[in-house]
Amino acid sequence: MNQILLPHERSGHCLAFGQYCAEGGFSAWRKALQDMSADDVQQAVIDSGLRGRGGAGFPTGKKWSFVPRNLPGPRYLICNCDEMEPGTYKDRVLLEHNPCLLIEGIALACYALGVNRAFIFIRRGYEQAAGYLRQGISDAHQAGLLGENILASAFSLEIDLHQSAGRYICGEETALINALEGIRANPRSKPPFPAIKGLWGQPTVVNNVETLANIPAIINHGPTWWKGLAATPEAAGSKLFCISGHVRHTECFELPLGMTLGRIIDGPAGGMRPASTFKACIPGGASTPYLTQDHWDVSMDFDPVAKAGSRLGTGGIIVFDQDTCMVAATLNLTRFYARESCGWCTPCREGLPFVQHLLQKIEDGQGSAGDIDILQEHVHALNYAFCALAPGAMGPVDGLLRLFADELKEHINSKKCPFKSHGSQL
Repeated sequence: MNQILLPHERSGHCLAFGQYCAEGGFSAWRKALQDMSADDVQQAVIDSGLRGRGGAGFPTGKKWSFVPRNLPGPRYLICNCDEMEPGTYKDRVLLEHNPCLLIEGIALACYALGVNRAFIFIRRGYEQAAGYLRQGISDAHQAGLLGENILASAFSLEIDLHQSAGRYICGEETALINALEGIRANPRSKPPFPAIKGLWGQPTVVNNVETLANIPAIINHGPTWWKGLAATPEAAGSKLFCISGHVRHTECFELPLGMTLGRIIDGPAGGMRPASTFKACIPGGASTPYLTQDHWDVSMDFDPVAKAGSRLGTGGIIVFDQDTCMVAATLNLTRFYARESCGWCTPCREGLPFVQHLLQKIEDGQGSAGDIDILQEHVHALNYAFCALAPGAMGPVDGLLRLFADELKEHINSKKCPFKSHGSQL
């Protein structure tokens, strides 16, 4: 397939500004400023069917359409690069190989939205990516591609880089806005939604790195061409899949959206490790329910994965083999989410540590049949948390209860973990 996000991936090499331009970089930006209106750019994104690549999968052009054109004052775009979900590292890979692609995507989005100031909110630990972005922004300024009256047009744009204080909750868009304003990173109640009242009370759009990085190709080649990158007629575009776990190749791959789970694992991921057989996987980052061998032929696209009982999420695929204790794996994930809760609402603050406690009891051989019922109650109860952190954290728990009930019961009945003596380690 045509590689549009990682065509320049070379080990240890970042595509510098000059190289990016020499290979056609910023041609979409020039095309938009010289030949297209802001509405034209927005319509191209709508027609492409691009859906957010940060986890929620909401149609990008539709999200942009919520921003009112008639409100006074500035409006803002925030690029969310607070990538802290276990199993997800696609944005880091993209930025360490081709940071200027994001800069061009941000510029196009800002032009479509009438935004003159954008922010890149980046995870604190991504020092190398942040350095590449700073250099790319500086080089784009010097080349007249950012700043005042870009390319002799009436459009001006400044892009600022902000490094996160380092909590997972900052990836929730309203908590991110709070963090950018310098206040505690708790989620905000909605409505009003950020498109109406976001950063400093002004209309704001928050998009993921991968989402924005797709826009130059849509503008350069057209929405029909971009949609055709997918593996199925129902899907649209390509997708970055982060592979980790018990497979031969643990890398980030750009693949056609809609490729089946089995083809991804047996193809780019190189199949299972020696002496390993596939047991289950997390398909879309640590907040998504498990898929099993029964889902081998599921198309890795938003709607088919949802129909299979999980979510495509960020495309972070974590693979487990036959020796993995799924109770221990779920406990490990729940421990992360319990630690990362901002504590703003009772279901998340109190519920996640209690779920962790129950899973720990079961894993230690001290659980009872009633604990399974209580876990099931929490899967539903935590859906009423203030933001998506707690419902997401319960995704693996939900998968454990639905798909590995026998394993839970074996822990309880035998009063020990049956995998302790030979469990695989990721």
